[in-house]
Amino acid sequence: MITYTDHKDFAPAALLPLFEQAPWAHGRTVIETAEMLRQTDLFITAWDDNRVIGCGRVLTDYVYRASIWDVIVDAAYQGQDVGTEIMHRILNHPALHRVELFWLCTRDKHAFYENLGFSAKEQTGMVWDRRQRPASSRDE
Repeated sequence: MITYTDHKDFAPAALLPLFEQAPWAHGRTVIETAEMLRQTDLFITAWDDNRVIGCGRVLTDYVYRASIWDVIVDAAYQGQDVGTEIMHRILNHPALHRVELFWLCTRDKHAFYENLGFSAKEQTGMVWDRRQRPASSRDE
């Protein structure tokens, strides 16, 4: 039976096998993952027994904006509505009931998110990537 929680009191290492399945999350470490969990406002996980099989996280001001990141479902569980349940738990979480706009950062699965009510028409955004900066400017 799959269970869902918004508690973050688990070993961060439990997320690493899931992260390795997402192209943008390869190579994350236990130390960085632990810090990410501490700094994340809401983190929903899906579990099958003692194994994390899905997750999604939110950074927010709890009033105006929330951004959704790292929605990942284990390949063996895709097509079983795990991602849908994670997203519903995020969008309907009591702590986020006042949030006006949810921003979703994704490059794929657009049809999945559109079925949940997201729109790709809001193309307002830019990115600054520290990894793309010359090493000399990163050390200043």
